[in-house]
Amino acid sequence: MRRLAVLSFHTSPLTQPGTGDGGGMNVYVRELSSALAGAGVDCDVYTRSWRRGLAPVLEVEPGFRVHHVPAGPEASVAKEDLPQHVEQFTAGVLDRIATVGAPDVIHANYWLSGVAGHALKHRLELPLVSTFHTLARVKAEEAAEEHDLRAKAEAEVIGCSDAILANSADEATQLERLYGAVPDRIEVVPPGVDHHLFSPGDQRAARAELGLGAGPVLLFAGRIQPLKGADVAVRTLAALGQERPSDRAGPAGRAARLLLVGGPSGVDGDAELARLHYLVADLGLRERVTFVPPQPHGRLALYYRAADVCLVPSRSESFGLVALEAAACGTPVVAAAVGGLATLVADGVSGFLVEGRDPEAYAARVAQLLRDPALAAEMSLEATTRAAGYRWSIAAARLRRLYADLTARRLVECR
Repeated sequence: MRRLAVLSFHTSPLTQPGTGDGGGMNVYVRELSSALAGAGVDCDVYTRSWRRGLAPVLEVEPGFRVHHVPAGPEASVAKEDLPQHVEQFTAGVLDRIATVGAPDVIHANYWLSGVAGHALKHRLELPLVSTFHTLARVKAEEAAEEHDLRAKAEAEVIGCSDAILANSADEATQLERLYGAVPDRIEVVPPGVDHHLFSPGDQRAARAELGLGAGPVLLFAGRIQPLKGADVAVRTLAALGQERPSDRAGPAGRAARLLLVGGPSGVDGDAELARLHYLVADLGLRERVTFVPPQPHGRLALYYRAADVCLVPSRSESFGLVALEAAACGTPVVAAAVGGLATLVADGVSGFLVEGRDPEAYAARVAQLLRDPALAAEMSLEATTRAAGYRWSIAAARLRRLYADLTARRLVECR
């Protein structure tokens, strides 16, 4: 296994997470490609050229290059309008491959890249590995969203992929149940976390740098879209503040505050952000909720360290990198009991899992942590211990073996 073509059509690994469509997938592609390059696998990452003036090829580090491929206008394009540009992207990738040399394996990320990867597999007769990150039929079940075109495309890509990567055992089950994926082709390979960036630190120092006071701090970090559940975080704060002053957590019964870190994303992003501002005002929380624009990835560690609790109330999550990064920083997580979060968070041990979307249920768990410093300290230690087992180098080593194995197998045929 010498060279890998990584497809990340709709968002660049160089884009800051939390802006536009940039999120955990950006981190995944960037960190995994870096780890693979360090393990001796040349990685060419192909992404849509989304802005004028971008260099055609950018060497991020030895063995890791990002190719900006023209496909549609050189400007931001709504995700729902991107499918019409996949064919042009595919042709552009073929042209680049003719210049830089054929890869041994194609690794597609998200369904749009999967469509391109499926075409490239047949054109180049190469193995295709697919990571979907989110699945249309899972969203339809958990968020009542219909994505018929996308679901059909995902099913076709899954049927022809030589290997399908799942971030968790729960995602593997969903692939089998909702798409009829062949179990032997599914590989559960959890993402990692950069422990140099995300590690425990001095909470007081982090708060001082962020200009925060001594009262309890709750954190929500993620893109502002209905799926991520920032509204549940706001209502959790409101439910927490309704308790009697003598029962409130923190020195002298100080009321907690909430930091919402992230920007609007997707077709409903701007409307969701406006709705959150209205909700905060309606609940009388303007003095206790701070909207923070998207932050450079490494700087998020400051916010994790400053917080007493990280809230992850997503409707669905294939994995949940925010929960893992928070855990690596020693911040207990109160998360929705969905998807990969149910694997990441050991309920009652390294954090709490909450069934459903009732803010009162979230507030009860948050209050439990804030009132019991000994419990919070125990969970903090357990969270960092468990997070230590998630490393990009481990994921890269497993994938390098998988890629090499696929090059020796007969290609899967479309069913």
